[in-house]
Amino acid sequence: MAKTQLLLRKVGFFITLLLSILNLHAQRVPVLNQIDLPHNYYYRELYLPQLTSGPSSVAWSPDGKSLVFSMSGSLWRQELGSEITDQLTDGNGYDYQPDWSPDGKQIIFVRYDGAAVELMVIDLTSKLTFQLTSNKGVNLEPRWSPDGKQIAFVSTATTGHYLLYKATMVANKLTEQVCLTPDRKSLVKRYYYSAFDHAVNPTWSRDGKKIIFVSNKEIAHGTGDIVSINSDGGKPEIIHHEETNWRTRPDMSPDGTRMVYSSYLGRNWHQLWLLPSEGGYPMPITYGDYDNTSPRWSPNGKQIAFISNRLGNTSLWVVNAYDGKQQQVISRNLNYVNPHTTLALTVQNENGIAVAARISVVDSKGKFYAPVNVWIHADDSRYPKSQQFESHYFHQEGLCAISVPKDKLTIQVNHGPEYEIEKLEVDASQNLMPLVIKLKKLSLPNDYGKWWSGDVHVHMNYGGSYRNTPERLIQQAKAENLNFTYNLIVNKEQRVPDIDYFSTLPDRASTNEFMLLHGQEFHTSVWGHLGLLNLKNNLIIPIYAGYPQTAAASLFPNNRFIADRAHEQEGLVGYVHPFDQSDIFPGQSPTLINEFPVDAALGKVDYYELIGFNDHKASGEVWYKLLNCGLRIPAAAGTDAMANYASLRGPVGLNRVYVKADGPLNPDTFQNSLKQGKSFVTNGPIVGLKVEDAKPGEQVIIKPNGQKLSYSGFLRSAVPVDHVEIVWNGEVVASHTTTLTKEVDVKGTLDVKGPGWILLRAWSGAAHPDLPDLYPYSSTNPVYVEVQGMELKSKRDAEFFMPWLNRIEAAAKANTSYRTEEEKTNILTDITKAREFFANCILKATVK
Repeated sequence: MAKTQLLLRKVGFFITLLLSILNLHAQRVPVLNQIDLPHNYYYRELYLPQLTSGPSSVAWSPDGKSLVFSMSGSLWRQELGSEITDQLTDGNGYDYQPDWSPDGKQIIFVRYDGAAVELMVIDLTSKLTFQLTSNKGVNLEPRWSPDGKQIAFVSTATTGHYLLYKATMVANKLTEQVCLTPDRKSLVKRYYYSAFDHAVNPTWSRDGKKIIFVSNKEIAHGTGDIVSINSDGGKPEIIHHEETNWRTRPDMSPDGTRMVYSSYLGRNWHQLWLLPSEGGYPMPITYGDYDNTSPRWSPNGKQIAFISNRLGNTSLWVVNAYDGKQQQVISRNLNYVNPHTTLALTVQNENGIAVAARISVVDSKGKFYAPVNVWIHADDSRYPKSQQFESHYFHQEGLCAISVPKDKLTIQVNHGPEYEIEKLEVDASQNLMPLVIKLKKLSLPNDYGKWWSGDVHVHMNYGGSYRNTPERLIQQAKAENLNFTYNLIVNKEQRVPDIDYFSTLPDRASTNEFMLLHGQEFHTSVWGHLGLLNLKNNLIIPIYAGYPQTAAASLFPNNRFIADRAHEQEGLVGYVHPFDQSDIFPGQSPTLINEFPVDAALGKVDYYELIGFNDHKASGEVWYKLLNCGLRIPAAAGTDAMANYASLRGPVGLNRVYVKADGPLNPDTFQNSLKQGKSFVTNGPIVGLKVEDAKPGEQVIIKPNGQKLSYSGFLRSAVPVDHVEIVWNGEVVASHTTTLTKEVDVKGTLDVKGPGWILLRAWSGAAHPDLPDLYPYSSTNPVYVEVQGMELKSKRDAEFFMPWLNRIEAAAKANTSYRTEEEKTNILTDITKAREFFANCILKATVK
């Protein structure tokens, strides 16, 4: 009978879980999820065009007197030497990647409508726009052939993969579409890239006989080689072999002797490089600790237009190809297609003091508007039922002025989890008065007190559209009311963009309220990623292991070795963005070889990102099982926000850990509370718990035969949740709401026996458009219940990790990349010690 009830409970749990997953996926979906590639988080920012207030892609007029570029989601035309900029398009989508026809009469471009990216063309005489594709795919980078009769472009329409196409343009229609790079699965194993080959960044040879593009056929790392193919098809030929990263975008000089392209080539930032047209040794034409990308030759071959983020935001520049002189193309006077007006607004806190905030302004069509030169950020997912486009926002402090259409506008303001989300509607067709938006704090309990919040996993720069600095990252944190920001220095391919900022002290941009600290993320494609905080001496280099076909191909150093090196520096070691539902449910994934249970068993883990770039409930299930094996690993939270992305999983501080403020803002105090578990973690809801007089991270001692324990707690949230639960040793023992609520106070009594732990968690079974994460979720750290002479050891949960360890061991034994037998032996020894730990839990179990 007991087994039947247990089976029914498990079946019910998985049915509930499945319905929850389906519900979530039906509401919140990745942007342009028809693209069948892994790690959309990277290719979306690094390859797909993004909404920015500054210029993005650029093209020349055939006479070389004007430029056309994308800015704020529209196409704009500007004459060289002028600061007057004319808007060309203002449709129902966002317009990018223009290319001017050789006869000067048309401009082809792409339009993102929220569901797909289609090719469009505008007739410059009639101003009429025509849609060229309607395949519901993602169509990108259209380029006219030199004779103006054909178009080369990239499309995912037939396979979900980026393939190279050619088509003929006749009377504003595409005909004779041909795929030049058939779909092909590669034989090499890749990290961050699809198993299928792609073709990106097309351009034409000057005689129109060849198309040059970037191909990763049998390439393990990066986006691939620069290659050429006959315009009628055939086998691609390699021009240049180099590790590239989506933004190579070669362009052939008018005389056909050389090409310009964007590359980091052993550096941390993209610059412009020149290469003989048939291949050879590249040479840089620009230098700097920032990105120069999207180069285009002028028709006379004397200049190159390009996009730079040297000023932080994107900007348009022209470099002389003969003497290297650079000049910015500045747009001061904007002529809009439709009438605009100015919206002025200021955000104040509850005391009437102006504060930085996250702001969104959209019109009746769902299109977004922002001040000139601010950074525009976008959510990495959207809600098809309620949104045409994903949410966009900008961070702003003080008065801001926004040019908006004379339309009905919706304004939303956020300032961190402790504040209500303010929303209002204004009619910009009427005379607009300056707006003052006053924030309201949540009605927190009277004894809540003061807390500090921290995001332990942020990347200041990671190859994104913008050029971030410590000062700007602090401004982002201020807008999100985030006290501690940990910039984890990490590689992006072979680059380490923020390595020059590493310091054992708080960054000099820190203030009395907002502190920036530089830590490290250790990357391995096999064992899982580590966060390393509070390093006292140096970064640990190489920053990665297990990268095939590199000098870091060996699986050693493993995470245990790195954890020991960090602890020698008094650093904190954490496992970051741990697990998704597919890793754990309904059974463990056969590919799951993350080293977390090994290092947890060996006592190497100081914190665990319970809330991060993963599924929080799945991560919670693994955490609960380790707690039930007696491992008191505290929960932390990190967003994994790429803070210089235009499209990011964020914003900074989306996932954060709160610790009780004790005296002045101090990283040591914050980190000590983090390590002791005297905290709660959240992506929005604020929660608290007390068991008897003990708070999270503390202990309650009970009698050997058990006793009743009283508890109290609360929830306050700007977004509604439908679960507020008390968890005892991984099981929900009290549920205090089953309907959506933003506020609840809880009290109760538990009859507990034996050692264990109690926590309060709050979550919702559905995603919410005002919270850019899978679903609202928060949890306190445990209050530990102790019995003298007894330790918590769960047989069932220890057994859960045994097949996991077996997979880790099998992978370690099968790998052939070790440099020495000693490296392999060290890893296998760690696994053996971990197995002994869990075997001891099974042997001396105090609970089933």
